[in-house]
Amino acid sequence: MSRFRAILLAVLAVVLAVLVVLFFRSGNREDIRTSAAAPAPQQKGSAGPAAAGPPRKVTLFFAREEDDRLVGEEREIPSDPSPVREGRDIIAELIKGPTGDRLATLPEGTKLGQLFITKDGTAYVDFSRDIVARHPSGSSAERATVYAVVNSLAFNLKAVKKVFILIGGEERETFNGHLGLDRPFRPDFALIAKR
Repeated sequence: MSRFRAILLAVLAVVLAVLVVLFFRSGNREDIRTSAAAPAPQQKGSAGPAAAGPPRKVTLFFAREEDDRLVGEEREIPSDPSPVREGRDIIAELIKGPTGDRLATLPEGTKLGQLFITKDGTAYVDFSRDIVARHPSGSSAERATVYAVVNSLAFNLKAVKKVFILIGGEERETFNGHLGLDRPFRPDFALIAKR
């Protein structure tokens, strides 16, 4: 009987280990809302992506040339009941860069991988490695990049309280040698210029 019990425990341990690996590799943790979530009830009969809602104004933050401040620029994105979809649209607009005399805060060629928002309000934003490889060096430029992302998401989405930045699907110790990326960032609206 004890041999049977030992075999049963070994089998259960292997099954548990496989389930844990599958859970963490799938990316669908139960406390995370992703853009691949089931459509909201008002999107009846549509198996594809959600139809774009009416436009909604959002404020994006870009760097000002004369100092280390961020300046707001209004854009329109499709409104959506999913803060994840709106977050993806906000980041896509940030990647496009400013329209006026402000400085881009994300280097050309940067791509957004994934964006998740947890129940506690932490947004996980995963950028391609281009954000680091093509980034101008310096702590001021890194801070402008990080807080352009953090402030743009937190300012426009009530669901976002802090932002954790990933590069190439992985955590990094620093952005590009200056600013630490080992923690989530809370918005810092004091960096926004008063005009």
